[in-house]
Amino acid sequence: MAQVALVCTKDREEGTYQVIDLLGINPVKGKKIMLKPNFNTSDPAPASSSEIVLKALIIKMWDMGAKSIVLAERSGPEDSHECMEKKGIFKMAKELDFEVVNLAELPVEEFTKIVPENSHWKDGFLFPKIYQNAECIVETCCLKTHQFGGHFTLSLKNATGLVPKKNLNGNMYMREMHSSPNVRKMIVEINTAFTPDLIVLDGVTAFVDGGPARGTLKEADVILASTDRVAIDAVGVAMLRILGTIPEITEGKIFDQEQIARAVELNLGVKSATEIEIITNTKEADMIAEKIYKELL
Repeated sequence: MAQVALVCTKDREEGTYQVIDLLGINPVKGKKIMLKPNFNTSDPAPASSSEIVLKALIIKMWDMGAKSIVLAERSGPEDSHECMEKKGIFKMAKELDFEVVNLAELPVEEFTKIVPENSHWKDGFLFPKIYQNAECIVETCCLKTHQFGGHFTLSLKNATGLVPKKNLNGNMYMREMHSSPNVRKMIVEINTAFTPDLIVLDGVTAFVDGGPARGTLKEADVILASTDRVAIDAVGVAMLRILGTIPEITEGKIFDQEQIARAVELNLGVKSATEIEIITNTKEADMIAEKIYKELL
């Protein structure tokens, strides 16, 4: 069984604290933390990670005894440094005493080549060593659809920002991925290179179509947390269905969604909806959990 904590809230700060407490684990104590946000662009949440969630998450990790925190990300299509500057990340780093690494500026020596078994990538992909060798990885993602082949972009899709734009031959990784009929499988295969220790999904607002930077905005009023990428994405897909979303997401069983099905094949998390336990702390959250179970099952 994998637990997914669900807090019903409009308050991103308090919701972040609550959902981690509700999950009831502390994977960060005494650890050097790598923090992976969602920074495709500098647009406000759900287009990219909310500064409120990031600040609350970092404060919470310090309170939980983290030894150090490094936020490392690559943006796209927006320039990574400009994106982080607009999001106020460098200023936040000084205030909250964490390090920022722009993955787009790392030399090639700081990456390792990954070729997953039965990979749909032509020749594997490069992956940053700082994440591959991390003591503890925490990621935060958003609740939204993806109009460029992913269908949805939750925790599994968040891994795309860890792959550089170009390979050693100068060919564009993202062009290869987004032009492939196997784009959803390729997204998931990036996740074979690492395992997150904590995932926080900001679903206070959501894009139910379009995405990742623009779309129809709806208020979902939830924040989720889990250690299992497959479980939290399955719950996220269920939330999108409840809100009303695109046919590619509403059709069929959730565990038949190509991202989730490929993740199951690669043993990245739970293998079925029956292995997911949603834990809540209010009657309002209980009602949402009941709707999610109906979609999952």
